[in-house]
Amino acid sequence: MLTLGHNDIMLGCRANDWHAALDQAAAALGEAGLVAPGYRDGLYDREAQSSTFLGNAIAIPHGTPESREHVKRTGVRVLQFPEGIEWHDGNRVHVLVTIAAQSDEHLDILRQLTHVLDREGVADKLAAADSRTAVASLLSKAPVEARLDADTLCLKFPARDHLELALAGAARLRQAGCVDATFVAAVAEQTPRALGQGLWFTSSTVGVNTPALSLATPETSLEGHQEPVQGVFCLAAQGDAHLGLLERLAALLDSGSGEALFNADVATVLARLSGESASAQTVRARVLNAHGLHARPAKQLVQVARQQTMPIKVRLLEGGGEAVSAASLTKVIGLGARRGQLLVFSAEGEGADAALEAVVGAVGEGLGEKVLPFEEGRDHTQDTPREIPLEPLPEDTPHQAVAASPGLAIGPVFVMRTPRFEYAERAEDAVHEKRRLERAIEAGIEQLEALVRSAPGGEVSEILSMHEEMLDDPELHQAAREGIEEGMSAEAAWWAAIDTAARAQEMLADRLLAERAADLRDVGRRVLGVLCGVELPTPPDEPYILVMDDVGPSDVAQLDTQKVRGLLTARGGATAHSAILARALGIPAVVGAGERVLGLENGVELILDGERGRVVPAPSLERRQRAELSLKERERLEREAYAARFEEGRTRDGHRVEVAANLGNTAHTADAVERGAEGVGLLRTEFIFMAHAQAPDLDTQVAEYRQAIEALDGRPLVARTLDVGGDKPLPYWPVPQEDNPFLGLRGIRLALTQPEVLETQFRALLTAAVGKPLRIMLPMVKDIAEFRAAKSIFDRLLAEIPENERATDVQLGVMIEVPSCALLAPSLAAEVDFFSIGTNDLTQYTLAIDRGHPELSAQADGLHPAVLRLIQMTVDAAHAQGKWVGVCGELGSDAQAVPVLVGLGVDELSVAARQIPLVKARLREFDLAEARRQAELALAQSTSEAVRDALERC
Repeated sequence: MLTLGHNDIMLGCRANDWHAALDQAAAALGEAGLVAPGYRDGLYDREAQSSTFLGNAIAIPHGTPESREHVKRTGVRVLQFPEGIEWHDGNRVHVLVTIAAQSDEHLDILRQLTHVLDREGVADKLAAADSRTAVASLLSKAPVEARLDADTLCLKFPARDHLELALAGAARLRQAGCVDATFVAAVAEQTPRALGQGLWFTSSTVGVNTPALSLATPETSLEGHQEPVQGVFCLAAQGDAHLGLLERLAALLDSGSGEALFNADVATVLARLSGESASAQTVRARVLNAHGLHARPAKQLVQVARQQTMPIKVRLLEGGGEAVSAASLTKVIGLGARRGQLLVFSAEGEGADAALEAVVGAVGEGLGEKVLPFEEGRDHTQDTPREIPLEPLPEDTPHQAVAASPGLAIGPVFVMRTPRFEYAERAEDAVHEKRRLERAIEAGIEQLEALVRSAPGGEVSEILSMHEEMLDDPELHQAAREGIEEGMSAEAAWWAAIDTAARAQEMLADRLLAERAADLRDVGRRVLGVLCGVELPTPPDEPYILVMDDVGPSDVAQLDTQKVRGLLTARGGATAHSAILARALGIPAVVGAGERVLGLENGVELILDGERGRVVPAPSLERRQRAELSLKERERLEREAYAARFEEGRTRDGHRVEVAANLGNTAHTADAVERGAEGVGLLRTEFIFMAHAQAPDLDTQVAEYRQAIEALDGRPLVARTLDVGGDKPLPYWPVPQEDNPFLGLRGIRLALTQPEVLETQFRALLTAAVGKPLRIMLPMVKDIAEFRAAKSIFDRLLAEIPENERATDVQLGVMIEVPSCALLAPSLAAEVDFFSIGTNDLTQYTLAIDRGHPELSAQADGLHPAVLRLIQMTVDAAHAQGKWVGVCGELGSDAQAVPVLVGLGVDELSVAARQIPLVKARLREFDLAEARRQAELALAQSTSEAVRDALERC
């Protein structure tokens, strides 16, 4: 749960607008020592990408991944604005939960706040709260729901009257651990009240541990004083947790269906009290997703439900929760369904069979994720290591994975295979097992304390300290003790507690693979190792590259950086704590390489490239020598590159190639110039539109663009017109839902549907750049017709605005992102002023690979010969008309690609500001003739792998 300290909450804040509120939030993080001043820009950049408004008057501002360098330590500051602020997306905000995140902790905060989003009145309560405790309680405490499940039902009990039934229900609640003996005594002193339809009711608040509702029904209908006795409800009341259940009970009685509970089985009783109609058809489906119904599969389920011709409800089979609409994303996520749990879908009316079949089929297929069959009994115990595939990685062949920590490493591998923990599931002596567990936890804490003392500080110490807090969590201890009391061994009970907690964290994870759950399991294995007496194998004394299934943070903290030259894992992502720590320790790392890397033999030599995310086992002598040379020259190159950052971009023989910066915000222009930018080759202007609740007016845009133009001090600015659409919509410019937004209404297509918006942007850019060089480019152009439509507006403005009030050194060009645009480059080149090639989109459209695809993204390589041929066609067409060509995609900073692009004739490379010194240095390493030879070599290959391999050999 989200825990807030007294000093984390600031009451009674005031701000005139969301900018001022965000500034206050940034200042609060700074005053708390959590961040450096630069983190403020990261907060603004995040809002420019998408609003952080959650709902119910809450926003969670947090920085971008690029701004994490300004985070000193992870923390949260909560600012209450009683009068409210209008957020830039038009919503009203009363509370900012502002996060300083060294990784992706904002996902955990989002998960923990999900319970707040659908609670009525929370916004008003947050605004009116007059104490820090009240705010913390509203944000941190998830609403408690009364328990109702098979264990609280007592059906067909041999009772003689309603008093015995009431006592039977109370006794069942005591057996379930919901109440103590005083509750049973309190119920015994009461006379149940008649509800009608043969149902009776009794309740008490005395001796309640957990709010719950029981129903006791007799074997045969009994005669009461007023009416027949067919069932007695016994309520253990606490606060308002039971209100939802009572509302559903009242609805059941209002419908005249109360008598249906008599002689009903457990499933029927739970179904009727969940709100399911007796006439509804129901089907069950087991959740197979590894992390349960988190955001992505839940969204898929909701989309399928919405496609049906009738409403569909869903509930968890376990418990007495309400059946909710399967078409509501927040309701579906709120179910908290974990892997292995059963969902009950219901629908009624003609066509219900087909509708239910559709949703059950979607669940069975994994809701857009790869899933494995559920094996009862195995999914809730610790996974044992699978057999290592016999097929080894091919020698002297690059193997692509995920870049996690930059650097190059060469050395023998040491494979640290996950230990196998073997233990009995059951044990008879609970007292002995509890003592064993306590000793193991104490030993684990002592180990972590020792690691914290010996750690190099910074992020390592912070994360290890967090592990220590996890290990000292009383809820984990209690869960394990309860398992032992149920007959489990210390090992089995401990791992069940860890696994349950980890799955709960994974439940709402996004595509970042729930890194915090990995921390919990890392902590759990530490204690399990003590209990089982399992020790990890001892690594060699000489330097090595460590290979593991997944490196836990405590594993990284124990690494001897003098010996460990690099890290390679079969699983994991670039945002995992292990990757963060590897970067903090300066250890090159490649992750997510697949299980085959675990089949490497100890001692096999490996080249690990943490920048490209590649490994090469058993490299040839020639490849190894090249890698060694690269390793020696790397540090020298970085130092020299930064020292020479203000030199013009030129090849060794003086051929001019301009090196500019890609920017997502005008505020970063001065920093780009300081890093040696010769201009801005791509200004993503959508940040201005995303930062406002309505389309920014002319004056607002002029002020933003002028900030960048002034910082450039005469250097050229290339501004891309508004590039939004189905994949990144604007709240005030709704776009119909599209099956594939990347191929839908976006870029120039969308802008031309509201030409007045495009005209205002043209006018603002022209006005802001008086006396300065300005280049404007249009995104997602597919052919000359779209360019001409936009140019007609542009030409009219040039004629309307006096020359002394607008830019005169101005050009209008297009981005080459769509293959058709490259194929038709000759017709375009005759009319445009320049081309800028967006290699990211051009690559994904050419290869039909979504660059964000979890499995295929590594294949979306801009050095594919098909992409290079499109670039060549573009350059040839432009140069034939005397026009220039730039590249503004990630390929422009790829060290292997730079000479190829220059050899193809590219005139400008626009890259991330941090890469500018290195790109200029790379240009100085070759001459134009050599670049042309490399371009010809690349074009002669048939795959991107062949291109990179050929370039490495040349």
